Amino acid sequence: MKPRQICAGVHWVGAVDWNRRLFDALIPLPDGTSYNAYLVQGLEKTALLDTVDPAMESVLASHLTNVERIDYVVSQHAEQDHSGCIPFILQKYGEAQVVCTPKAKALLVDHLDIAPERIITVEDGETLALGGKTLRFVHTPWVHWPETMVTHLPEDHILFSCDFFGSHIATSDLFAGNDPYVLEAAKRYYAEIMMPFRKIVQKNLAKVREMDFDFIAPSHGPIYDHPEGILSAHEDWASDRVSNLVVIPYISMHGSTETLVNYLVAALIERGSKVQKFELSTTDIGKLAMALVDAATIVIGTPTVHLGPHPSVFSATHLANALRPKLKYAAIIGSYGWGTKAVEQISDLIPNLKVEVLGTVLCKGIPRAETFAELESLADTIGEKRAAL
Repeated sequence: MKPRQICAGVHWVGAVDWNRRLFDALIPLPDGTSYNAYLVQGLEKTALLDTVDPAMESVLASHLTNVERIDYVVSQHAEQDHSGCIPFILQKYGEAQVVCTPKAKALLVDHLDIAPERIITVEDGETLALGGKTLRFVHTPWVHWPETMVTHLPEDHILFSCDFFGSHIATSDLFAGNDPYVLEAAKRYYAEIMMPFRKIVQKNLAKVREMDFDFIAPSHGPIYDHPEGILSAHEDWASDRVSNLVVIPYISMHGSTETLVNYLVAALIERGSKVQKFELSTTDIGKLAMALVDAATIVIGTPTVHLGPHPSVFSATHLANALRPKLKYAAIIGSYGWGTKAVEQISDLIPNLKVEVLGTVLCKGIPRAETFAELESLADTIGEKRAAL
């Protein structure tokens, strides 16, 4: 893929990674990703906004073959998938200086060994004139590191947003249009990366709303040429609103917990609840994270392994605690052989979830009539809470 013009003097020069399937050795990438870098050429100066993952350095180099001079490399976020090729750019363009927030400077020195004297820091709202084009830097901390910022190009009505509004998706399309596939990828991205900082995202959304732009150009995924859609989606995801959704992550070793889960699912549906269940030995954790964006209730299903929850449930519960979704209610169901402390251990794993615990349903061995009666009662309680939302 060659450099692609967004408008006069502004080009996409990034890289599409069609084959990558895991990010940070943790996050599934079922649709690949992209690392978007943008070249902004004014009448007097040229700026490169972000770079690409070091694995794609040769792609960036090929896109810059005919670019004789770069004066500024804007680092909107110090993480390596965006800033990892800055040392290469500084070596290739000896006159170039790095532009970043004050907090980013130390991170770039620590993580990439960039010489401090080649770094210029900018304050919130500060501008940089390129000649006919102006870059205005707006600090947006914690989307999703403490040093992050976005860059506004008012003359061309473009907001370069780095990880904010990103989507892990490999596509030949430069612009997102109104493709629901892109919106789904953006929700996955928000769930996995931005959701822990939901309250701060709300504040940064308000800052972004004050700017005038027709395009949002993130550093992952296509450019939003209808930005209202992605803005309103983020405002909904980051809001305090929850939906009539019960999310059930679970695993079953010998069938008892599976029986409990299936019975509860049927009872909840009968009472008008929407349910999504996730069998943790096969589920995509990104799908689970997406469901947690809107859910009001989580029910954790686990068998007992050495008195505690199954390791897969332990991991999923730890993940939910780290993501800090806006859940209102929680419950635990499961089975055990001779003894269990699964409930106590799961409760200790979720201190960040400000939820009301609606109860626990545990059975020794196979579930019997009294266990199913407890599940009916739990379904009643969840239904009553749903009605009160």
